[in-house]
Amino acid sequence: MSLRRYLPHYVMIAPFMILFAVFFLYPIVSGLYYSFHAWNGVKPPEYVGLANYQKILLSREFSTAMRNLLTYVAITVPLGILVALGLALLVDSFTGRWANFFRNAYFMPVVLPAFLAATIWRWIYAPNFGLLNMMLGWFGAPSVNFLNDTGTMLYALIAVDVWVSAGFNMVIILAGLKNIPVELYEAARLDGANKWQQIVHITIPMLGPVLFFVVTYGLISAMQVFDKPWLLTGSSFTSYGGRRNALLFPVMDMMGRAFGSVRFGEAAAYGFLLTVAIVVLTAVMFGLRRWRGWA
Repeated sequence: MSLRRYLPHYVMIAPFMILFAVFFLYPIVSGLYYSFHAWNGVKPPEYVGLANYQKILLSREFSTAMRNLLTYVAITVPLGILVALGLALLVDSFTGRWANFFRNAYFMPVVLPAFLAATIWRWIYAPNFGLLNMMLGWFGAPSVNFLNDTGTMLYALIAVDVWVSAGFNMVIILAGLKNIPVELYEAARLDGANKWQQIVHITIPMLGPVLFFVVTYGLISAMQVFDKPWLLTGSSFTSYGGRRNALLFPVMDMMGRAFGSVRFGEAAAYGFLLTVAIVVLTAVMFGLRRWRGWA
């Protein structure tokens, strides 16, 4: 009787559940299965136990990719949040037409296709005739090949990522700023607090939940960085990571193992290692959130 009663509801959610099972659950289960097998996509999978995980963890490419990733995350996430917070405070100080103009202008990089953003920055970074090198030439500085010099490649990527992601974070933080009661700032001004003291003691604490979301989302996104370094270095499945693997990251290494070296078992194991790292990092963030008492 209850089945007949709720049958229309089950029918309504059936398309979603089917798509969820086919395109989400099945890939996860099959990926876990292949991570314990050596498989090239043609021959039958051969069970190898934890050999795939061992090969990845002991490989030079993995250590290089993780070192690049840790440096990238440690700089990109806090720098991106600071830039987004500054932009949000700037836009919030305007009203009417100017507020809309600056909000749209700063958000524009977010909606640009990745290949177009990479093309713009490859022109900016181009040696000799690139915009940045032209500006350096005005001060008598020598030309720098930003995307081929191992000392500058990672920092060039960080600049691109901050430029692309700051607009999205700005909109989220700006929404949080609109929800802070004006009375708090008025009371602070009556007590003699300057603008900086208002930001430190009112704005940032009241933005706690919003900043938690922005930081967590930024960490998860940075852990999966792929398209920007791939496009900036003109990578392919057989040649990626730039000079001396200075822009090699885990997802790039995983894709190269899968479609370049046709080692799908190793790629699947790589994906699960990265997934575990992201899950652990997210759990740590939520633990900090509970400890800090953010709603």
